[in-house]
Amino acid sequence: MRGQHIKIHEDSELLISIRTKISKELVIDTAKGKLFILLKFIFYLSLTVACYMSIFFAENRILFWGCFILYGFLSLLFSFNFAHDFSHNTVFKSKKWNNIGFTLIYTLVGAHADAWKQRHINSHHFAPNVEGYDTDLKISKLIRVIPHSKYYSFQRFQHIYAPFAYTIYSLFWIFIKDFVVLFSHDEYTPNKNFRYHLVFWMQKSFYLFYLLVVPIVYASHQWYIVLSGFLFMHLSMSLFLLFTFFMTHHVENTIYPTVDEHDNIKTSWMMNQIKSSNDMHPFSKLANFIFGGFNNHIAHHLFPNIHHIYYPRLNILLYQFLNENGIQPNQTTYCGGIISHLRLLKRMSYE
Repeated sequence: MRGQHIKIHEDSELLISIRTKISKELVIDTAKGKLFILLKFIFYLSLTVACYMSIFFAENRILFWGCFILYGFLSLLFSFNFAHDFSHNTVFKSKKWNNIGFTLIYTLVGAHADAWKQRHINSHHFAPNVEGYDTDLKISKLIRVIPHSKYYSFQRFQHIYAPFAYTIYSLFWIFIKDFVVLFSHDEYTPNKNFRYHLVFWMQKSFYLFYLLVVPIVYASHQWYIVLSGFLFMHLSMSLFLLFTFFMTHHVENTIYPTVDEHDNIKTSWMMNQIKSSNDMHPFSKLANFIFGGFNNHIAHHLFPNIHHIYYPRLNILLYQFLNENGIQPNQTTYCGGIISHLRLLKRMSYE
């Protein structure tokens, strides 16, 4: 049996107070919220479809590659803004419809939906930044972010080579990581039945079909130009993807809680969620619109059942409460988060 977070009475009382304050003071207009989510969905879907269609009309090679790259970024933002909320069942009342929406959007970006969702909900949200619990920490040995973790001499240069390594992560995730998970023992999905395998192969097949086969057949460019556009798309969007992901938890001031001899996590659940997360422009409606709530990570970890469109208003209440109780949330700008992440890598590049 896995250990749990230790119980700290003061933190438990604070958590109850935070939840009480938010439930009383955060006004949620359900009808207005649903309309905004629908309009936002139409906005991102329209841009994503338009960029995909532009691939077939761009006759200039450079423009063709640019359309491919732009499509990659928009499909990623589409996923940020909807797949994440679908995975936490905050869009529809029905878990079934949330899961369908989640699976369809993950199909667009080529990742296996079930594998990511199980790890995200049951591992990452349970104990972020805790080695042995948070599967997001199972990064390549190329990158070291956990204090006191095993050190390799080549990691001395990780702050230099990391941005280059990050450019291939989406390809690694889609074509290697998902397959490793599929064919390995998995505590999060012990019964990989026929449906699990069927969805996996359908997602992968459709991704390759619509982003490689269809453009090769119908775009006005030779196959190797299409393939190079596909690769350029991944190299650029992957860098954006990993920097965005990493700065939500891996910057200079985020913590990495440890466990005791009984595998109990030596901090409270509340402080684990707050201190291991980092916000970027937490009160900005524009940033929230672009990143789909990923920039409001503390609020998301404390209130994963609330849709991200409410986070800027929620943060006004949350930050006020935390500051009044002597808790300083981790906060950077987006560019500042990239710099802070690279500084963390440099700090962890020595044994």
